Amino acid sequence: MSRVIFMCGPAGAGKSTFARRLEADGMTRLSFDQEAWRRGIRTMPLPAEMHRAIEAELRDRLIALVQAGIDVVLDFSFWSRLQRDAYRELLRPFGLEPETIYLATPRGIALQRVRDRATSHGDDFALDPDVAAAYFDHFEPPTEDEGPLTVIDRS
Repeated sequence: MSRVIFMCGPAGAGKSTFARRLEADGMTRLSFDQEAWRRGIRTMPLPAEMHRAIEAELRDRLIALVQAGIDVVLDFSFWSRLQRDAYRELLRPFGLEPETIYLATPRGIALQRVRDRATSHGDDFALDPDVAAAYFDHFEPPTEDEGPLTVIDRS
């Protein structure tokens, strides 16, 4: 049976860096940012229509990987409980309970990382500082009642 991990945290938390380590250890990484970069998109946030198209493709890939018994790390922000619950429902028919890894990164550190991005690859998108701050301020941290949770303090 597959193992599925939700990377969880606002922009600049370090999710992609952590997810790449899991990928190096053998997991398949699915990333909104990488998929947008592959499609030639170089700015965030994504237009709603493009976001829906990428999400549909990543969901299809996730299901195919799970059916093949492959371990997957979802390098998304999982910024809301609603989104995390929707992906748990998607995985429930496969008998999977995903793990959440939450990178608890202080606001100042996360926002500085966003400002410092070089925008040279798909894990390094530029994001307007005000948008990044709004994302951080509206982020809903996961709670233990959602299922397996590892909190990594990034301060």
